[in-house]
Amino acid sequence: MNPYILAVLLFGLGLGTTITFASSHWLLAWMGLEINTLAIIPLMAQHHHPRAVEATTKYFLTQATAAAVLLFASTTNAWLTGQWDIQQMTHPLPTTMITLALALKIGLAPMHSWLPEVLQGLDLTTGLILSTWQKLAPFALFLQLQPNNPTLLIILGLSSTLIGGWGGLNQTQLRKILAYSSIAHLGWMTLIIQFSPSLTLLTLLTYFVMTFSTFLVFKINKATNVNSLAVSWAKTPVITSLAPLILLSLGGLPPLTGFMPKWLILQELTKQDLPLLATMAALTALLSLYFYLRLSYAMTLTMFPNNLTGTAPWRFHTPQLNLPLAISTSATILLLPLTPAVAALLTL
Repeated sequence: MNPYILAVLLFGLGLGTTITFASSHWLLAWMGLEINTLAIIPLMAQHHHPRAVEATTKYFLTQATAAAVLLFASTTNAWLTGQWDIQQMTHPLPTTMITLALALKIGLAPMHSWLPEVLQGLDLTTGLILSTWQKLAPFALFLQLQPNNPTLLIILGLSSTLIGGWGGLNQTQLRKILAYSSIAHLGWMTLIIQFSPSLTLLTLLTYFVMTFSTFLVFKINKATNVNSLAVSWAKTPVITSLAPLILLSLGGLPPLTGFMPKWLILQELTKQDLPLLATMAALTALLSLYFYLRLSYAMTLTMFPNNLTGTAPWRFHTPQLNLPLAISTSATILLLPLTPAVAALLTL
């Protein structure tokens, strides 16, 4: 892709998200979401491959549907209450419609089925943008929305953690596994959003760092399915030895960074007298942990069948920068000791 066009598209992505961040009016927020969607579509379709075109079409239709529902709900709210302000949502009907529209936009269960299919058709770089940056604008609206339907959010959150864990169990394609991982993490954020919005933000940022590391590791190894991970020991031995730690951090295993948000969320749910919900969320995390362990096993404990032992596969020098991966991997593995400081900040 022409670098000038790429720069314009990336600027459009940034502009759309910034407009949504800065808006207090529903029309402006909707406009930001639309700019965001239109900017990523050429990036998704840049590889002229039937799967990429199919993924782009599915993404466009899903996002257009969600945007139409959001616009209809905000118009209904203006008609019922005379308010266009995002924080003045008082009527339960438009609030529920907007919650469902935003859930469809980010891929919460049961409106999740587009996400694995779309992510599977993209290259890893665009997949990374879709899994991280594209979640920011809808979450900014989620955080501003005063939830007057707590049961709906709990149902969305719990079904997402369950489907995110269950869906990934049988997968061999890495991008689909990462899509289900995304659904599960979004479920955890939705569970806690009405009780502690700052904790939702912390979980979102931690998820971004961990997903960034995972995508970069797969990108360096040019891996798209579980079998191709088995040769990574011959390509990048150091990264291969660190990759299980990144994956287990995504699974939320102590003493890694990914344990911090899960720990604080379970603690907050227990404080809110929801021990059953906390137990169910913790049990669904075990499902996700299983497929991260499967990936770790494929990467580090299996040797690719090779007649000549220890022959490194031929490869060109990768143009990818190693510094971002080094920083994000360190953050993914080592930040758990900061939990007391983070917990103190959350109570401010």
